[in-house]
Amino acid sequence: MVGEIASSYSPVLLIFGFALIAMAPTLIISRMIAPKKRSNPVKFLPMECGQVPSGEGRTHFMMQYYAYILMFVVFDVMAIFLFAWGTSMLELPRTATLPILAFLGIMFAAMAYALHESRRRDIW
Repeated sequence: MVGEIASSYSPVLLIFGFALIAMAPTLIISRMIAPKKRSNPVKFLPMECGQVPSGEGRTHFMMQYYAYILMFVVFDVMAIFLFAWGTSMLELPRTATLPILAFLGIMFAAMAYALHESRRRDIW
């Protein structure tokens, strides 16, 4: 029993061992090639497109596309599950329609919430 389990994990252990063996020389060579001293302190400053950053790092902005994002997520998940259900619909029993109707109800409730949020925030 133990031998069977160990033999099933042997490819994983071989790949892990190869990764360790391949990683060691690359780390050693990079340490040998890397520059030892910091020649120019400007090189180590944070930059934004070659310019020294100015101002606050975090700013307040409106979430005007919040409803679009929610609706994209809802339609994306709905499309995945409806495609899977639709491709196997002929082989499924009739009782398999009830869970998909419940799923669609939950998805349309999420869509109604997204529309409610967009109206409340006066986005559209």
